[in-house]
Amino acid sequence: MKAARLTNWRAPLDVTEVPDPVCPSDGVVLEVLACGICRSDWHAWTGADPDVSLPHIPGHEFCGIVRQVGADVRTWRKGDRVIAPFILSCGRCADCRAGHATICATQAVPGFTYDGAYAEAVAVPHADANLTALPEGMDPALAAALGCRVTTAWHGLTGRADLAPGEWLGIWGGGGVGLAALMLGRAMGARVALADVVPEKLELARALGAEVVVDASTDDPAGAMRAATGGGVDLAVEALGIAPTVVNALKSLRKMGRMVQIGMPAGAHSNMQLPWDAVYSGQVAIYGTRGMPAHRYPSLLSFLEATELDLSPLIARRVALGDASAELALFDRAAPPGVAVITDFTR
Repeated sequence: MKAARLTNWRAPLDVTEVPDPVCPSDGVVLEVLACGICRSDWHAWTGADPDVSLPHIPGHEFCGIVRQVGADVRTWRKGDRVIAPFILSCGRCADCRAGHATICATQAVPGFTYDGAYAEAVAVPHADANLTALPEGMDPALAAALGCRVTTAWHGLTGRADLAPGEWLGIWGGGGVGLAALMLGRAMGARVALADVVPEKLELARALGAEVVVDASTDDPAGAMRAATGGGVDLAVEALGIAPTVVNALKSLRKMGRMVQIGMPAGAHSNMQLPWDAVYSGQVAIYGTRGMPAHRYPSLLSFLEATELDLSPLIARRVALGDASAELALFDRAAPPGVAVITDFTR
């Protein structure tokens, strides 16, 4: 099969023929229909993720068609069109049985702990515990975003920090997760403020319904967000994983507010200096979140159907496998608005 393989840190991916993935006994092999290019992939590309060793195929945000089925799989058949979360849990341990699949001790993470979906095919272990049927008629490029950006935002807002209608939601970072949180939050009845340093991202956020946009390159963006929201936001989403936005997210909260850490802190940002005085005096709560358990797909899909929420503005660029290197390099600086998705695996 054709794949884009990482052979040196920060080097262009090598688009080449590689062996087809082996089908796990409890898993499937998918023909990949679409795979998102995510900031988390950039962490792998730079060498900042300790799970990644070379050579390696990135890609964790995908959908596809079942082409091979392991002997122990009971739910899925060849030809099924499916999506999967990027954290593939075992489905059997105490954490999984309690509903906390994202902390499964034996989880597999495509594109990190094993070869991912920047390829014509990808293996998915523990298929019965993780796969969900691709909704009929859903654009594969959008379905790929349900593997990471949208699901991560949904679980952060609803499974961790309990966003309520009428609350102010402050989003720090207007990338894929930030835009997903904006659209989901608006559909949930929240009022949304979004901060970023890229004017085009702020324009897009306003077009998608943000009542307040804040230029985060100014001297006191947290103060600007507090002033614009009448004293601070009820829930702040940190969507980049870097110290300045974490600090601003905490300082943008009103008293007794909540912050959910969605951005992935990696490399130099794994340890940060934070304003604990703001946490103490504001009596705020901080939630960590990572991905979404597969069992929560029905709640998300039902919400999208009931609200008729159109998430297509997320998708900015549909690219070929050979374009992935250039898209990853964009994350070295303030990337352009919207999400890039690989939809052409032939070149």
